[in-house]
Amino acid sequence: MTPRQEHRPLQRPSYHDQRALVMGLGVSGGGVGVARFLARRGAKVTVTDLSPPDRLAESIAALHGLDIHYVLGEHREADVLQADFVVRNPAVPRTHPLLQLAEARGLPIYMEMTLFFLECPSSHIVGVTGTKGKTTTTTLLGEVLGGAGRDVVVAGNLRISALEQLSRIGAETDVVLELSSFQLEGLEGIATSPPVAVITNLMNDHLNRYPSLEAYYGAKQLVFRFQDRSGIVALNRDNPPSRDLAREAPGKVVWFGRDDVVPGADVGRLRGEHNRLNSAAAAAVARALGIQADVIARAVASFRGVPYRQEVIREREGVQFVNDSAATTPEAVLAALAAAAGPVVLIAGGADKALDFSALGEAVAAPSSRVRAVVLLEGDATDKVAAAVGPKAVGRYRDFPAAVHRAAALASPGDVVLLSPGCASFGMFANEFDRGDQFNAIVRRL
Repeated sequence: MTPRQEHRPLQRPSYHDQRALVMGLGVSGGGVGVARFLARRGAKVTVTDLSPPDRLAESIAALHGLDIHYVLGEHREADVLQADFVVRNPAVPRTHPLLQLAEARGLPIYMEMTLFFLECPSSHIVGVTGTKGKTTTTTLLGEVLGGAGRDVVVAGNLRISALEQLSRIGAETDVVLELSSFQLEGLEGIATSPPVAVITNLMNDHLNRYPSLEAYYGAKQLVFRFQDRSGIVALNRDNPPSRDLAREAPGKVVWFGRDDVVPGADVGRLRGEHNRLNSAAAAAVARALGIQADVIARAVASFRGVPYRQEVIREREGVQFVNDSAATTPEAVLAALAAAAGPVVLIAGGADKALDFSALGEAVAAPSSRVRAVVLLEGDATDKVAAAVGPKAVGRYRDFPAAVHRAAALASPGDVVLLSPGCASFGMFANEFDRGDQFNAIVRRL
């Protein structure tokens, strides 16, 4: 139990003339949405971020014209001491010393999702979380609901600020939110969960942020923990950690798994077993919400996938180039390798999340492996990746274009050049989306 849980639940703040400290602007949209929301409601907003101004230029430009004070390159104690309340970005851990100071001073500490749930006029909210598959499941479920003629808003951890969508949401709007474990932490302070929840799967991840795997799984469990008996949670029957959560569910559990056949999945761009599970998860929720089977089948058949997730960018001289930049765990790389259309030249490596790459190394070294080579990107996890994949490791690149060109040179007709890093992006890139965008630009110039 965290100290926050011992307090009475956070209430909706009054914004006008309140001194709001936003810790973390970031480049993924959430921080921008929070700052704009607060400024437009009359708060006196100070935004602090550890990144320098040049790295945040796009985010700052998006807030042009609003009365916001910026403190960049640092978080300062003085800003906490002058604040009436704090809004922390998901990238700022709740153990940060300045958040502990704010806690000690009795300041309310919100996150974007805290404010969204306090402000949202609709009670028809579906929260989608899990280690992998969140974005695909969220996006597909939104298309299924839209195909049924329902008013739908999709937002959350897919670079769409939920607060920015409030003006589009009415009392009967279906809201489908992709929620990371970090974002879910914002719901604990208001003892609230989405009435409908999905956990796609639970795997090892973010062990650089959480003290244990159990703590990480506990953060994911917040997606349904505060439901009442009318709540619904969809769980993966083939994933033991997810399956074990069923006894903790306050409401109804609906199941999905690899053996579920979703009509239309073989027509759309949902390649691989992991995507069959994603479509099964979306279908299970849609059925629980009363959507007819033919509507689900049409939406699944027409679905063309989402960017940065096994996205085919182009074919050049018989070589297919695939962008799987969102693969930030070894398990995600294994799924991408299994779904690849031919022998693979893999681009991997990056920032460490305290994960184990031994299973990836075994797959790469296996006699049946289709991996020709692994071109390594510089990062503090790259030593672990190099040790795991052994003699198939090639180079260690700080220059991303050089790495992509080397991978292209190693590939033969019929091969796949696959960007599937298995690591976080920070260091060489602003985030995984920046990494994916750069890859696309380089590949298109080849």
